[in-house]
Amino acid sequence: MSDGNYNRNLLPYRDYQSGVRAGRAQTRAQAFDTLKAILEECTFSSNEREEILARFRCLMP
Repeated sequence: MSDGNYNRNLLPYRDYQSGVRAGRAQTRAQAFDTLKAILEECTFSSNEREEILARFRCLMP
């Protein structure tokens, strides 16, 4: 009979936490790419576009 620690040792360390972080990073990347695509459709100069993207990066949690 197991002492209860056997099964825990087989699991990856903090698998849930790393999955949550990976999901957040993926969502941030998708949001950034979507904003970049929207800004390319609008009539902004390249300098204005870069300023908006830099501001967006600062505001993203």
